[in-house]
Amino acid sequence: MADELKVYSDEEVQAKLEQELPGWYLEGKWIKRQYKTDGWPSTMMLVNSLAYVAEAAMHHPDLEVTWAKVWVKLRTHSANGITDMDFGLAKKIEETVLWRPPQESVFKGGTPNKWVRGG
Repeated sequence: MADELKVYSDEEVQAKLEQELPGWYLEGKWIKRQYKTDGWPSTMMLVNSLAYVAEAAMHHPDLEVTWAKVWVKLRTHSANGITDMDFGLAKKIEETVLWRPPQESVFKGGTPNKWVRGG
């Protein structure tokens, strides 16, 4: 499957990140993003959310986990570069971990805690 995927050049990756994934950046052969939390329990909830989404996609990021920060690194190993799989998973991660219920919803805006935010 990875043989069929386009591997993006660094310039193409930069352009796609700027247009589609603010907060993500290119470092070496990876696209990366830092998320901040308000402490260890929310860090672990974030990691579990990342694991669930990645397993559902069958495309697994590398993670670096500390007390109140998580770095996510994506690349398609089998293609030896950045592909649409990486951009797709990054978008799903953003949608999932930064989601908050609207103030006018039945959830009334959700938790007042900081919880997870972009780094």
